[in-house]
Amino acid sequence: MSEGSNPYDASRIVILEGLDAVRERPGMYIGSSGERGLHHLVFEAAESALNEVLDGTADRVGIALTADGGVRITDDSGRHPAGHPGREDGPTLDDRLTVLGCGVPRADRRSLGGGFAGVGIAVVNALSSRLAAEVRRDGTRSTLEYERGVRVAVPARTGPADEDGTVITFWPDPEIFETLTFSFETLADHFRELAFLNRDLDITLTDDRDPGAPRTVRFGFPGGARDWIAQQSAPPHPDVIGFEREYTAMEGTVEVALCWGDSGEERVTSYANSRPTPGGGTHELGLRDGLAAALTACAREQHLLTPTDPDLAPTRLGVGLTAVVSVKLDRPEFEGALRDRLGNPPVRACVTEAVRDHLTTWLREDPVRSAAVLARIPATARD
Repeated sequence: MSEGSNPYDASRIVILEGLDAVRERPGMYIGSSGERGLHHLVFEAAESALNEVLDGTADRVGIALTADGGVRITDDSGRHPAGHPGREDGPTLDDRLTVLGCGVPRADRRSLGGGFAGVGIAVVNALSSRLAAEVRRDGTRSTLEYERGVRVAVPARTGPADEDGTVITFWPDPEIFETLTFSFETLADHFRELAFLNRDLDITLTDDRDPGAPRTVRFGFPGGARDWIAQQSAPPHPDVIGFEREYTAMEGTVEVALCWGDSGEERVTSYANSRPTPGGGTHELGLRDGLAAALTACAREQHLLTPTDPDLAPTRLGVGLTAVVSVKLDRPEFEGALRDRLGNPPVRACVTEAVRDHLTTWLREDPVRSAAVLARIPATARD
């Protein structure tokens, strides 16, 4: 190829800023312009409201699929002012809707960690053909309107308000998305999962697209991950182990729920700051180390292992095991290109200790139950 056949210089570089960059490359911000990205738009918008609950400034969140193809997110927080000219108690809702990264909470144990790129609700505004917001705060109702991320009117006071709250309604842009059809089941699975992992959440999901058959489900699980494991078996399993503990060493908390069933399969799911970690990581390694330590000690106490037998192998104890390990960290460290693996080194030792201590106590309380669990351990785990 000759030097002049493919000239490339500074004149060919295009610099995109703000919401224009989101519209030009939506996949960089929500994963794709297909069904996955469409649903992530809802997750990103709802996450902002759900964080208000976790922060203690709201009690409940509602997500509704409207008959005209929009999505309405409601919460009972009036924390953020609408954005009237001259207001300085920001960031305002207008700021958060128009500036990437504005108002995004720090990724600590008190906030959700599901945002794809940490850019906040502004990405929803950028990828919507229209977005309307209403803020009820300090006895006043205010409205905001946007088209494809661009403000079409100055935030305006429109009347009195009896209670605080925020409503954001958006319509995904057909110029961006390949499909505009939401799956109620996909949304329900996501918000159910978040409610299990965060027992303070109260989430209502409504589908009003078919006026003749509206449906509503409500998610709230005071038992946390323990409720999750119990409901995965039919009938609910009577022997679910569940606990939560805080560790200064890992700057966070660990919650574990587990049980052994008759399926013969292993189902271990892990999360960090409510974010799925299919790549595993230090929290999942700690779970397995703790299981091995507790089961090995119990097996030796019951003389199923001799003093010269090796310890049970952590990777071979999953027959019939269903478990969830969820950590909430002030400084989570994700690894890999997909950031789907937790890397915080102190987490492994903390989770190991928590699982070992609680499982050991549980096994010693009932020798018959512990014998049944040990009987499930395959002989290969003792190699």
